[in-house]
Amino acid sequence: MHVVMFGDQHAETLGGAQVSMRLQRRFLEKAGHTVTIVAPAMHGPRARSAAADSAYLDVPSIPVTLDREYSMSWPGRRTDRWVDAALEGRPPVDVVHVQADFWGALIGYRFARRHGIPIVHTMHNRLDVGIGATAPFPKLVLRVLNAWQRRVLGVASETKPGRDGWSYLRRFAERADAVTAPSAHFARRLEQHGVVPPAPPVVDVIWNGIDDELLDGILASSSAERMPGRPRFVWLGRMSPEKRLLPFLEAVAASGVDAEVELIGGGGQLRAARRLIEKLSPRATVVFAGRMPYAETLRKIARADAVVQTSIGFETQGMTIFEAAALGTSSVVSDPDLAAELGAGYWPVGDAFPRGIPDASVPALADALRTAASEIAGGAPVVPDPTIRERFRQSSRTAAMVEVYERVTG
Repeated sequence: MHVVMFGDQHAETLGGAQVSMRLQRRFLEKAGHTVTIVAPAMHGPRARSAAADSAYLDVPSIPVTLDREYSMSWPGRRTDRWVDAALEGRPPVDVVHVQADFWGALIGYRFARRHGIPIVHTMHNRLDVGIGATAPFPKLVLRVLNAWQRRVLGVASETKPGRDGWSYLRRFAERADAVTAPSAHFARRLEQHGVVPPAPPVVDVIWNGIDDELLDGILASSSAERMPGRPRFVWLGRMSPEKRLLPFLEAVAASGVDAEVELIGGGGQLRAARRLIEKLSPRATVVFAGRMPYAETLRKIARADAVVQTSIGFETQGMTIFEAAALGTSSVVSDPDLAAELGAGYWPVGDAFPRGIPDASVPALADALRTAASEIAGGAPVVPDPTIRERFRQSSRTAAMVEVYERVTG
């Protein structure tokens, strides 16, 4: 089977969806399938090495962030011709797997429609929350986005018109043969808002996974005993407003915990985060580790006492806390939906957490950090659900996705 994946960002850039695409590709290829990933070309020092990988079709693009990490390709006839020409010498395409929400999705849907190829769409993005957290005029942005989508997809009329985030996702789902989501809570929300394929009108839940061999190697090389020292917290991800890095750093200072805090990743709020630490001078030691390879990131998680998850309502799975649980590391969790999916092994943020009500306040996060640090130092931390380790393996996730591919291809 030849699977062509379409992404909004190159698979070698930073982000949970990109990590998932790389893993899916590897395990599909191990199972004997062919994978091509179509996404905007990278810019900057890593672009040349990424371009050398024959599985990547790097669509001409322009950078869209100051650090040149992310880029976009404009959907339209010129890009259509480029994609068709680039795929011409490759095996016939059996299924299009869209793992995008913006230009990558539009390019993928146009390609599939031109060639009569079935579409599987993995919804990675809680669009309304993401745009609300990052755009100054979110309602206007969503209206423009919906109008752009209708024009690019050639939508003349529709039975359920709308201009919000759910309408935008629904327009894609109505044209898909299957829709998948990386968590049960996100799948439930999609179904509640009618973001479902025509038949069957349900969303398949398929977690993003962790590399089996990498997981086994890290577990084999890690000691079952905790390393002595102060409690060790890790925060990792894209440093942007929806991830709530700055409130986390404020909570670290307010908590007064005597701990080691490592920040892994980069993004637009890096400078603001550094300035905030200089201003607040927390008791904890805060280290900016920067971006690092995926394997090294997992080793950092395995050595930590807890991963801190701070976004609320934005994550559709929350990869970091699942990676932590698979490696035996606990988490501090701000989002009740993610905690419900995780099941156990976390410290909740806020008194109303058991009722599913998030608390975005700095004092609540500071209290959770104090509780976690105290229990870690006392040798009695919470323990992750041991079944996560097997359920999160990429081999099982790929097998589940192949079943979806086979269903839509007949």
